[in-house]
Amino acid sequence: MPVDHIRYDLLAQTALRGVVRTVLADAGKNGLPGDHHFKITFNTLAPGVRLSERMRTQYPQSMTIVLQHQFWDLAVGEDAFEVGLSFGGAPERITVPFDAVTAFFDPAVQFGLQFETVESQAAAYDAGAAAKDEEPRLPAQAKSEHKSEALLAPAPEPKTDGTGGGAEVVRLDRFRKK
Repeated sequence: MPVDHIRYDLLAQTALRGVVRTVLADAGKNGLPGDHHFKITFNTLAPGVRLSERMRTQYPQSMTIVLQHQFWDLAVGEDAFEVGLSFGGAPERITVPFDAVTAFFDPAVQFGLQFETVESQAAAYDAGAAAKDEEPRLPAQAKSEHKSEALLAPAPEPKTDGTGGGAEVVRLDRFRKK
């Protein structure tokens, strides 16, 4: 199998994280237009995530926040965003690096992005490559430096009526030549 020296997977990930950054920056400057609002899931254990101890205890691995009606002081930087939110009536300020984001969803237009860690994909690839006596596609340096690979997903909004969503998660590698 040919080695991808350009690393299209990482370029696509960077571009998709840029979409999240751009949308949040615009919301921070101009507010949320129309019915748009965002559900953002992130890994609370990721480097750079800042949460109070109370929130870290309550959400030890993953947390989903909703930016809709009750958030304030949304500040977006190159690598992270900060926002004020209320949890159980108590105000909290959190910082989330974009590399920690695992999912982004705008229910108003059924648009979503889902991010998967490169380590899990690298492990799956390594297992397949070992079975075929091929070298892994991901060099060791890339595995440690790059934390996630993006998956485009028209993610369904969670439903409480038991009907579930109807959207399909589309993996970027589905379009790669095999």
